[in-house]
Amino acid sequence: MTRKILLISALVAGSLVLQGCAGLTTLGAGSGTAAGVGVEHTLNGAAYKTFTASVDQVHAASRRALADMSVKITDDARTENGRQLMAVAADREIEIQFEWLTPRMTRMRVVAAEGVLFRDSATATEIILQTAERLETRTAATARR
Repeated sequence: MTRKILLISALVAGSLVLQGCAGLTTLGAGSGTAAGVGVEHTLNGAAYKTFTASVDQVHAASRRALADMSVKITDDARTENGRQLMAVAADREIEIQFEWLTPRMTRMRVVAAEGVLFRDSATATEIILQTAERLETRTAATARR
């Protein structure tokens, strides 16, 4: 009987630990738009989203979002397959990668690290959601012209 309880406990604990390994889709809280749909999270605290926009468009929208959130950009560089931003907010170091997939499709990856071990996926997700909002606003303004 004790062995059976231990086995069930191990299975429950294992499933709770492993649920972060699969991609997890979250909706932007109260956003009411599709901007938050499709934000993926990994066990290591990274948040991802693929946008139907060029690397330069997503990069510019991300810079506007960071500025609006008073996040200080510390580095902005081109990479072999896109761009990378480094930023700081309070005690978090933020790394944002923009990966070129096609001329009109970009994958954005955000990691907000607090120290060596802790990853703040809520902050990473908010940066993606704010970037998506800036892209939507820009697209809507362009469409009205």
